[in-house]
Amino acid sequence: MRNFDFTPLYRSAIGFDRMASLLDAMTTSEQKQPAYPPYDIELTGDDSYRISMAVAGFEQSELDIQVEQNRLTVSGKKPEDSEQRNFLHRGIAARNFERRFQLADHVKVTDAKLENGLLHIELVREIPEAMKPRKIEISQGNLLQHSDEEKKSDSVAA
Repeated sequence: MRNFDFTPLYRSAIGFDRMASLLDAMTTSEQKQPAYPPYDIELTGDDSYRISMAVAGFEQSELDIQVEQNRLTVSGKKPEDSEQRNFLHRGIAARNFERRFQLADHVKVTDAKLENGLLHIELVREIPEAMKPRKIEISQGNLLQHSDEEKKSDSVAA
């Protein structure tokens, strides 16, 4: 994998340090993160997503989903097997795991369900009203004239 140097971005971009740090962290953690369990990320609507993870062999009580500071963490912990078993071949991975996903601002986890060995996590991006585009009405007249009239009325009132 190729390494990227984000130093020029830090020097010339103001307020984008969080994005640069995120990109930097993603490029380094991608190399360290194991491939187990496999997962899909699906766009299900304009602002909705689904993460599907193959967690065959895990019960609902053995799975944990947490969201903290725009980071989604999914983990699975199998209890210690007290029964001594003799496997001739062991192809079903039943090992503990922890998988992390970085969420964008305003992305919320809305639902999670386990069915047929797949853990489905539903996410929605909810943009606050203050951040949504809004239409600005254009008034008629010259703003300069309107400003001069306000100054005259202020001086007459004083």
